[in-house]
Amino acid sequence: LQHMFAMFGATVLVPVITGLSMSATLLFAGLGTLIFHHCTKMRVPAFLGSSFAFLGGYASVVQMGEAQGLSLAQSLPYACIGVFCAGLMYFILAGLFAAFGPKKVMKYFPPVVTGPIIIAIGLTLSGSAISNCMQNWWIALLAILIIVVCNIWGKGMIKIIPILLGVVGSYIIAACFGLCDFSGVKDAAWVGLPFRMENTAFSVFRNPNWGLVAAAIIAIIPISIATMMEHIGDMCAISSTVGKNFLEDPGLHRTLMGDGLATALASLFGAPANTTYGENTGVLNLTKVYDPQVIRIAAVFAIVLSFCPKFSAVSSEMPAATIGGVSLVLYGMISAVGVRNLVENKVDFTASRNVIIAALILVLAIGIKYGANDSLSLGFTSLSGLAVAAIVGVLLNALLPGKDYAFPDTVDGRSEEH
Repeated sequence: LQHMFAMFGATVLVPVITGLSMSATLLFAGLGTLIFHHCTKMRVPAFLGSSFAFLGGYASVVQMGEAQGLSLAQSLPYACIGVFCAGLMYFILAGLFAAFGPKKVMKYFPPVVTGPIIIAIGLTLSGSAISNCMQNWWIALLAILIIVVCNIWGKGMIKIIPILLGVVGSYIIAACFGLCDFSGVKDAAWVGLPFRMENTAFSVFRNPNWGLVAAAIIAIIPISIATMMEHIGDMCAISSTVGKNFLEDPGLHRTLMGDGLATALASLFGAPANTTYGENTGVLNLTKVYDPQVIRIAAVFAIVLSFCPKFSAVSSEMPAATIGGVSLVLYGMISAVGVRNLVENKVDFTASRNVIIAALILVLAIGIKYGANDSLSLGFTSLSGLAVAAIVGVLLNALLPGKDYAFPDTVDGRSEEH
């Protein structure tokens, strides 16, 4: 139950922000976790929840769809196809790791590329957070205050679930002041199927817009560069917490394959991309219970909850200001993780190549987002700012001389420096 509560706040926020199915999100968080455990020989105690990294990709595709006369519900399945292809990228990287080893492959994805991409993900999302906060700044500030207080002064489990407490606390206050409409909750059933076929990626192929399919894939696939690096960082953190080197056994190729398969499957059925959750690593550190079986039980709880439409309806009525306050903190934390990535890996910004790579990634991602209506038209398709930034960053790193990053051969399970 502690593991389910730890992942809960952030996981349910993604479908609320994007418009994806809440029930499908919970179902495939649970199923994705079980799939991941199967791929990793039942050894890695990781929980997979909704990834925030793809929010910009969803928004980009929805905007392109609306420009072509599609509604939000009609556009989201196209974004899901893009996320499905991003999930397949995990298999490619896993295959490269298995064939050549992490050291040779990772030189193309050093922190000077992945760090600024992660920073840009948070910054490009910041505008939507402010827009939601403006619906009611008092409720938004209350959510922020609860998160900050729990994060800084909280003890034990309180410190691990500040997002959930921020959501619940500000939601309750908003409801007390009559700022929520619960008519949909009253009409919702107690038991029902977690997803509808018209909301899945399969619905696109009834009458496909192939141009939008291609645009969605091109816009979202590059984001997987950042999420795959995030995955590697999470595996290092879990290894450090548990005291076992999961990068060697069962191996990064297996953990990447499990994460990619979970993401690909979730996207097909209208759920957001999955990622390993740091909150659950915090629970491991708090409880000192490292048995993966406990995580699998938490996954079953999430699956059971996904069959309750009434709960989904309650979550869907969350005030926009609550979403804004919580997401303002979360998006800032995403960017802060990118900064930490650069600092911990001691990226040398006295080197001109590193400055140029980081500068172009940040300026392209943010400039295209806010200066070119979220995407750059190439005639035959459009690219999101994040997609352009990721492609340019990887290419510049490969072409410019002076590479100085080396992926560590091993990770000491008791060390936190990696």
